[in-house]
Amino acid sequence: MNHKPIVVGLGELLWDMLPSGKRAGGAPINFVYHATQLGARGYAISAVGHDALGAEILQELNKAGIQHQVAQLDYPTGHVNVVLKNGIPDYTIVENVAWDHIPLTEQSIELVKQADCVCFGSLALRHADSRKTVEALLDCSSPSALRFFDINLRQHYYSKELIEKLLRRANVFKFNDEEIRVLREMFVLSGTDDDVCRTLLERFDLQYVVFTAGDQFSAVYAPGEKSYFPTPHVHVADTVGAGDSFSGAFVYHILTGKGLKEAHEEAVRVAAFVCTQEGAWPAYH
Repeated sequence: MNHKPIVVGLGELLWDMLPSGKRAGGAPINFVYHATQLGARGYAISAVGHDALGAEILQELNKAGIQHQVAQLDYPTGHVNVVLKNGIPDYTIVENVAWDHIPLTEQSIELVKQADCVCFGSLALRHADSRKTVEALLDCSSPSALRFFDINLRQHYYSKELIEKLLRRANVFKFNDEEIRVLREMFVLSGTDDDVCRTLLERFDLQYVVFTAGDQFSAVYAPGEKSYFPTPHVHVADTVGAGDSFSGAFVYHILTGKGLKEAHEEAVRVAAFVCTQEGAWPAYH
């Protein structure tokens, strides 16, 4: 690929209210941040409020080099109260905020048509307004684009029906060692974790399944191929956004022509670096 890949994050744009202060975040936008830092043309499609937090997060996007189609609405800018327990984040997500009402625009449709990858999760579809927009935009994406579904289960904002619908729109699916328990029950999947990953790859005709198991290992599956790496041991500041950085790095390297194993190895390296930094958007040196 000669041009810089175009990577779009659809969904929640918010402030993570960490014990150390507030930091910009939201899983699909975290994904875009890391792909952008590595060299992609990154875009955020979301919404913020007509308030100081909204103005400030738009400045953060500009500083990070993330282009954006972010509507300003008469709802508060999203935020999440994050409590860290041994460096592991526990989230309380405020409801009925701007990103629950992302509007569908001509500009966002045109952008998604050009995208090489569109990243989305289940959380942004908790409200009917954003659900309609995200589903419509996914339907506009190029058949050749990666449609990266990071399941990102939070609180009670998901159902089997929603997950299945999104899996049928996706061609890349990412989940972790906690989420696999929910998926086993939801889709009545038995066998080892390896069996579950291979079953999902086949059942939903996916190009890649990405499975992360925290500080133990990660594995990436494609038809006829598997890559496995143990997680490097690093001094952890916090794990906020580490999974999203893994995804952003993996996709960037796949889109720029690296093979499965090489792209996976780069993703592991970036996620390990992010764990040593505070917040989801650390500066790359």
